[in-house]
Amino acid sequence: MEPKKKARKVVHLTSVHPPFDVRIFHKECKSIARAGYNVTLIAGHERDETVDGVRVKGVSRSSNRLSRMLSATWAIGRQALHEDADLYHFHDPELIPLGVFMRFRKKKVVYDVHEDVPADVAFKHYIPRPLRRPLAWLAGLIEMKSSRYFSAIVPATPAISRRFRFRPGDTVVVSNYPLLDDRSFNNRLPWAQRSPSIVYVGLLSKNRCIGEILQAMALVPKSLEATLVLAGIFSPPAYAQEVAASEAWPRVKALGFIDHTQVAQLLNEACAGLCICRSDPNYVEAFPTKIFEYMSAGIPVIASDLPEIRAIVSTTKCGLLVNHLDPKSIAQAIEYVLNHPQEAEQMGQRGREAVLNKFNWANEESKLLALYEELFDPRSAA
Repeated sequence: MEPKKKARKVVHLTSVHPPFDVRIFHKECKSIARAGYNVTLIAGHERDETVDGVRVKGVSRSSNRLSRMLSATWAIGRQALHEDADLYHFHDPELIPLGVFMRFRKKKVVYDVHEDVPADVAFKHYIPRPLRRPLAWLAGLIEMKSSRYFSAIVPATPAISRRFRFRPGDTVVVSNYPLLDDRSFNNRLPWAQRSPSIVYVGLLSKNRCIGEILQAMALVPKSLEATLVLAGIFSPPAYAQEVAASEAWPRVKALGFIDHTQVAQLLNEACAGLCICRSDPNYVEAFPTKIFEYMSAGIPVIASDLPEIRAIVSTTKCGLLVNHLDPKSIAQAIEYVLNHPQEAEQMGQRGREAVLNKFNWANEESKLLALYEELFDPRSAA
């Protein structure tokens, strides 16, 4: 009898995301573990534990951004060295130097690109405005130069992948589509029993048009008894005080950050999900994850009329497109959904069917596993 082949050791690294981030943990790490790899995730967490076949190694959480970029990154690097893995898969631009270092140690390294980094830096509220464009250019230059060393690039969208077109052979788009086996959306409330709630899930900032959404809510007739539910944190925190002065604030429920299970419960009872964002470079060609969450939950999407979003919503007929700078346009979409419950339910059903048939993690999982098999192929030079 031949001895059992030792499982390849893979370590995922994040200094920014929570340990049980849906893309990193529930999708990528668990998929890789099910495929037979020995998977460890190093992230900010209060303890070490093994969950669903993934070994989570916790490092101290940082209290502020600068501390995270220095002390937390250093702690993650030390733990990564200690693991001595066959492959390192990292998820944050600030870990690029660590990725390059591991490459020089002859390790396989995968860079998972969640955002368009230069576009993201250009709109960071905490960076002084005169420095944003120069720092965005510098961040893009560092990313491009460094990425030439990595074994593979895993962008989350086709738009992001175009930044790495100089190495098409080992750039694999792995979209952040929903999990088909997510049972959280199986307990959807019958449409006739739903309260008139409109939900927004995600970061609460000016770029996500929270101000315009609140102005829209003020225009929605009070006779509809509509409630806007906000699930997320304000960025910057002081923005919460600004929006609380809105005329529509009495019609708002601000829940703060809630976990995936709570989000699912919220969507299972809602009448529509909002995905309103400005036409900043980082959003114009984005595939917002929240759209697919709304579709999974079977609720209509009310979204900005931007190219990539339009392609999804128009093709699947899962919702309504609005002018993100016009509160009246947003208000009209909310009114339409609440006044036409049968059509709203049909939009939601079409969105859910599109997820079941196309926009789901099962299709993306196969691409990620194929990449890993290629990287561990003895003939691979990566």
